[in-house]
Amino acid sequence: MSDIWWQTKGEGDCHLVLLHGWGLNAQVWDCITPELSTHFTLHLVDLPGYGRSRGFAALTLRQMTDLILSQAPEKAVWLGWSLGGLVASQAALLAPDRVNALVTVASSPCFSAQDDWAGIKPDVLAGFQHQLSEDFQRTVERFLALQTLGTDTAKQDARLLKSAVLSLDMPSAEVLNGGLEILKTVDLRDALTALTMPFLRLYGRLDGLVPRKIVPMLDEMWPESESVVFPKAAHAPFISHPAAFCDTLVALKSRL
Repeated sequence: MSDIWWQTKGEGDCHLVLLHGWGLNAQVWDCITPELSTHFTLHLVDLPGYGRSRGFAALTLRQMTDLILSQAPEKAVWLGWSLGGLVASQAALLAPDRVNALVTVASSPCFSAQDDWAGIKPDVLAGFQHQLSEDFQRTVERFLALQTLGTDTAKQDARLLKSAVLSLDMPSAEVLNGGLEILKTVDLRDALTALTMPFLRLYGRLDGLVPRKIVPMLDEMWPESESVVFPKAAHAPFISHPAAFCDTLVALKSRL
C-alpha cells in the first residue's frame, strides 16, 4: 500500500494538521511554516495522489480522510484550505474526539453553485474536467491564476503557487479529475451543523472561487462557528497576508 507523505516540524504543545488544496502540495505552506512552527507542532501532508504521496488512484472524500486520519496525531487542530477544507471537515465529522478545533480556509461546504447557493458554476467545473484530458498542466496553471485575481500582489502570489506545483511531479489527470469530482458533488452544509468543537472559517473578500456572500449564510447556519474575512485577500490569504493569517491562528490557539 502507498504511503502518504507526512512531515512533522515545530516545538509547540498544540498539534496542527495542514491540508492543501486541489492540484497542489504541502509546499504551499512554506511562507508561514517558520512562524507557525514557533507556536505549533506542524503536520505537513501531501494529500493522497498529490505531491510526494504518489501511487494513489482517485479517491472519494471519505477514502482520502480515512487515510489521513490513520496517520494523524491523536489530538490536533485541523486546518484545510479549499479542497483540504472538505477533508478537514470530514475528519471533524468522523473523529470529533480527535479534532481540537476545525479551521477552514477559503473553503466551502458546497463548492458547486445551486439555486439558492453561490459557488462555482457546475459547467465551469465540468469545463476544467474536460480540459484536464487535453492539457492538464495548463489547466492547473489557469486554476492557480484564478486563485489570486484581484489582490495587490496577484502576480507574485500566483508565482508562489505555481512554484509549489512545479517543484514536484504533477498529480495524474485521474487524481486531479477525482478532486474536481469532490468539489462538484460534496455538500456538507447540514452535516457540519452537528459540530461542537471550535470552528473557525477564514475567507478572502476578493475570492472568485468561494463567494463572500456565503459567509453570512453560514454564520446563520452554524451560529457556534466564527468567521474572519481578510478584506484584501483572494483564495490564498496565507500567501497574500501571511502575518495576519498567522496572528489569527495563534489567537485561536490561546483560546483552546
